[in-house]
Amino acid sequence: MTVKKNNMDTQTILIVILIGIAAGTLSGLVGVGGGIIIVPALVYFIGFSQKTAQGTSLGLILLPVGILGVLQYYKQGHIDVKVVGILAIGFIIGGYLGSRIALNLSQETVKKIFAGLMIIIAIKMLFFDKYHQTDSNPATDKNVVTNLPPGNDS
Repeated sequence: MTVKKNNMDTQTILIVILIGIAAGTLSGLVGVGGGIIIVPALVYFIGFSQKTAQGTSLGLILLPVGILGVLQYYKQGHIDVKVVGILAIGFIIGGYLGSRIALNLSQETVKKIFAGLMIIIAIKMLFFDKYHQTDSNPATDKNVVTNLPPGNDS
C-alpha cells in the first residue's frame, strides 16, 4: 500500500476545514455529512477523484469524530444503542463489499451511481415521503403519559 504525501497550502487546508465544518454541522443537524457533503466537496473543491473522495470520507468515519453530536442526541434519548450496534455490523460488511465493487468500476461509473443515488433520495424526500410522526420522546416529553391501564385517561 502506498500513501501519497500531499503538501497542502493554506488555502487548501482552509477549504478542507470548511468542508469538515459544513459536514459536521449537517451531520448534527440532519444526520448526513460524509457522502452528501464531503465526497462532492472533495471532488469539486480539492480535485480528488471520486474514489479518493469516497475513501477519504470512509477514513473519516473510522475516527470518533461525531462523538460530541452523538452525546447530545444520547442525552435527549434519541439514540437506540442496539440499532447502532446492529447497523455497525452491517456497515462493516457493507463498507467492505461496497469498496471492493467500487474499486473495480471506472471513475465515471462510480460517479454516476453516486449522483443517481442522491437524485433518487432527493426526489423521494421531496415528493413521496408521506411519513408524518411527531417527534416526541416519552423519556423527555413531560406531556406524554405512558403505560396507563386501559380506560385511564389521566
